[in-house]
Amino acid sequence: MPLESPIAPVADRVADLNRRFAHHGATAVLAHALSDPMVGRIAMVSSFGAESVALLHMLSVIDRSVPVIFLDTEMLFDETLTYQAEVAGHLGLSNLRIIRPDRDETFLRDGEALLHRVDPDACCALRKVRPLGRALMPFDGWITGRKRYQGGSRAALTFFETDGARIKVNPLAHWDRGDVAEYIANNRLPRHPLLKRGFASIGCAPCTSKVQTGEDARAGRWRGLRKTECGIHFVDGKVVRI
Repeated sequence: MPLESPIAPVADRVADLNRRFAHHGATAVLAHALSDPMVGRIAMVSSFGAESVALLHMLSVIDRSVPVIFLDTEMLFDETLTYQAEVAGHLGLSNLRIIRPDRDETFLRDGEALLHRVDPDACCALRKVRPLGRALMPFDGWITGRKRYQGGSRAALTFFETDGARIKVNPLAHWDRGDVAEYIANNRLPRHPLLKRGFASIGCAPCTSKVQTGEDARAGRWRGLRKTECGIHFVDGKVVRI
């Protein structure tokens, strides 16, 4: 469970961490998050998507035994599932936790797997938000691969955020697309196979489309809808319509 008696409230600890690490690089931020008792027990959450391999590799160099949570929504591309297994093996991740939606709840609420057509927020809540909430129960913090350049609600990302009673860590917050590409190339890391087909940000198959030249990297997510996030990344649990 999250820390019971923190020295300071989570918001104060986050503010202090951001002050101290404002001018540090991604590796330093990640290494510190993994070792600081004020962050507590922590896991990485990864989609094994378009750019995920960079942060996963960084973690594997520092400590490959850190828990890595992969949300299999049961609506993912087959290519993502294959890629997930390939990357986990390539990096030697020894504590991978594959999380899926509750079978009984899924049968009752989305037995025909069509909920995404009528209420994508409810679908994300069923297949991502609630499963992740259950998976994070033992942890005091979690690590994400979000970056400012992805735009939208991510444009003002800091290295550390409050997430209810937990701390959320974004080591790559200040990286741009070129930084990610350079890191992947320099470390000869495997790329997601859908990148060659024009997918710049990869989520569930029914709600992900190709990105055209000049579009935002996440333009292909929930195309045509006002929705821009699945719901797991709203600060302090402020998730709309779940």
